[in-house]
This record gives sequence, C-alpha cells and structure tokens, in this order.
Amino acid sequence: MIEWAASLALIFIGLAGGIAVGSGMVAFLVVLDIIPRLAQISRSYGHIRLYEAAVIVGALFFTVTDFFEWTYRLFPMSAAVYGLLAGCFVGMLAAALTEVINVLPIIAKRIGMESYMIWLLMAMIFGKVFGSFIDWLGILG
Repeated sequence: MIEWAASLALIFIGLAGGIAVGSGMVAFLVVLDIIPRLAQISRSYGHIRLYEAAVIVGALFFTVTDFFEWTYRLFPMSAAVYGLLAGCFVGMLAAALTEVINVLPIIAKRIGMESYMIWLLMAMIFGKVFGSFIDWLGILG
C-alpha cells in the first residue's frame, strides 16, 4: 500500500513539475512574443507557423528522448552542425530578448519600484547564478 502511495505521489510531482516548466516556457514564448520577434528579426515572417511547429516538435522529441533515454550514433561532425544551429537559435533568441527587456523599467515604474530597479535586476541575476550552481553541482538531486 505504501509503495502504491509513493508511486502516486511521484506521478503527481512529475506531472506538476512538467506543467510548471511547460507553463513557464509557454509564458516565455507567448507573453514576450519571442517567436514572432525572431521571425521579424530574420525577415522570415511568412514561415512563422514552421517556427512554431519546430518548437513544439523539438520539445516533444527531446522530452521523449530524455524520458526513454534514447541514444543516437551520429557522425562526428554532427556535433558541429548541432552547435552551429543551436548557436544561431540562442543568438537570435538573445537578440529578441534584448528588445523586450525594456519591459522591466516600465513594470518597475507602474508598480512604484523605480528607485529599486537595481535591486530587482541584481535579484534576477543572483537568482539565476544561484540556481545554475545548484543545477551544475547537483546539490538537490
């Protein structure tokens, strides 16, 4: 009976975590208009449906790959091709983010935290660094 309850708890925690991460990704992509902005920067707005499909298929594919622990035997240069494509995506994502980051001063002004803007930015930076260290060092699991 205890094993059954533990399995049920693990299922609940896994689904809750997946929903939280998925919601965060969707909020990031939708609220900040990341995909339309990437399409605008690359002057390929006609292919926006292809971008959206690529994000969905990529997320599903790599989720299944991670879940089932699949491995792939690829040629050695595939790492370079993957690195090039991943670098292009991250670069374009960074370019899109720099244009929407101006939301922070506007939000700070609206909620009356203009004088605390540096603290807001530092909290975000240190939170990211601290979270990255926890993840890299494997402290929580």
